[in-house]
Amino acid sequence: MPDRAPQPVDRQLPTDEARDLISLVREIALREIAPSAAEEEDAGRFPREVFALLSESGLLGLPYDTEHGGGEQPYEVYLQVLEELAAARLTVGLGVSVHTLASYALAAYGTKEQQAEHLPAMLGGGLLGAYCLSEPASGSDAASLRTKAVREGDDWVITGTKAWITHGGIADFYTVMARTGEDGPRGITAFLVPGGAEGLSAAVPEKKMGLKGSPTAQVHLDGVRVPDTRRIGDEGQGFAIALSALDSGRLGIAACAIGVAQAALDEAVTYAAERRQFGKPIADFQGVRFMLADMATQIEAGRALYLTAARLRDAGLPFAKQAAMAKLHCTDTAMRVTTDAVQILGGYGYTADFPAERYMREAKVLQIVEGTNQIQRMVIARHLAGPEGR
Repeated sequence: MPDRAPQPVDRQLPTDEARDLISLVREIALREIAPSAAEEEDAGRFPREVFALLSESGLLGLPYDTEHGGGEQPYEVYLQVLEELAAARLTVGLGVSVHTLASYALAAYGTKEQQAEHLPAMLGGGLLGAYCLSEPASGSDAASLRTKAVREGDDWVITGTKAWITHGGIADFYTVMARTGEDGPRGITAFLVPGGAEGLSAAVPEKKMGLKGSPTAQVHLDGVRVPDTRRIGDEGQGFAIALSALDSGRLGIAACAIGVAQAALDEAVTYAAERRQFGKPIADFQGVRFMLADMATQIEAGRALYLTAARLRDAGLPFAKQAAMAKLHCTDTAMRVTTDAVQILGGYGYTADFPAERYMREAKVLQIVEGTNQIQRMVIARHLAGPEGR
């Protein structure tokens, strides 16, 4: 059966402009995304036309400056847009989050000339980005990456393989972290690589248990040549740029997780009100009612946590610890809530006729991407107790 439309969330938004923006996003989600989500996910189809529409609507550059085509919205608002999109289809919400992550390095660390040349097309010109940090042998230990960039005159020649790349093979630009110097984090530099660069190719997308409409693939760089004008930041600054980007990116994952959880709760509430056993709706049974209450409470707590971190970021205050907490709590919440939604639907929840099983499969990956939840615990603990092995 087709997915039910996500129920409106009662949001506290800072401006009338933000409220109008959320209304626009809900309209697009209801009209263009949700109706075909189940069918397209089952077919493994990436909705490029939806991303073109989002770009035309100004939704692919929301947290960035209007000077370069962005929406100049606070993260508090941008993340709630992501939540709305993810509730309709995670492939779309996560895709917008990854595109924003891929644009971050240039927007935050690029020169004025680089920003003027590239950002308008990246933020509002219909382009789609990918973020290339992980490699087959360096996931959580990202500082051990082996992709190399060697200086040749005014160019850099990049060689290596990146792994688990969302939008791998379909992106128009890749923000690539490559080794230009010594081992460890200080020898890494960031580059902006065009999607059509000679020597850049992608492997066959991974076959995943969920999020099938979002291509995830290895990206091969075989002597890809880029000019030094596409180096972002200073030589050796790339790992710091990558970590800074991930602090913000983790908030995007947190918001997407709450979107999926909210969609699962909406499905469970609707089903529990309609399904009758022993002469009454199953929503009248205390066992089910308490499950729904716990699901809703976990979602509200997660939403409050990611918004608290976003408001710190908007105020220019440190937020890395809160971002890690939000990513950890919200994605764990998504896993619990979607599992409970399947349980409430019973046998029907285990079938593809209802979206609950898809939500559960999709929630799992959110506990892994952009830093596993074990890594988030390490980050939080370092803020509390200092580095390990002091």
